Amino acid sequence: MKKLFLTGCLGLLIISCSKKETAATDTGASSVTESSTPAASANLTGDQIIETLDCMACHTTNEKMIGPSYQEIADKYSEKDIELLASKIIDGGSGVWGSVPMQPHPQVSREDAKKMVEYILTLKKTQ
Repeated sequence: MKKLFLTGCLGLLIISCSKKETAATDTGASSVTESSTPAASANLTGDQIIETLDCMACHTTNEKMIGPSYQEIADKYSEKDIELLASKIIDGGSGVWGSVPMQPHPQVSREDAKKMVEYILTLKKTQ
């Protein structure tokens, strides 16, 4: 029973860790899809890029969910870790925050991943 539950949760996690799509509205707004080009996010800030992806399915700003909160990440890492964390966004990772792996996001450009990390690091608590 426990294995069945864990398998179901893992399947749900995998399904939820795909890029969000927003439907076009009657005003003619374009949708965000897997085929979005890096140029499409060139003018977006890190927090705006996060909102276009599936990040909030596993992370919140202040509370641990499936993954760590952005606050916890900011408190653990510094500006010297931007490249490392950008790689984790793109390639995925596991073992640092527990047994649930972070799914890779290969559709995210290195530049966008760095913007995301830079935004997250601004949430560092001032001591």
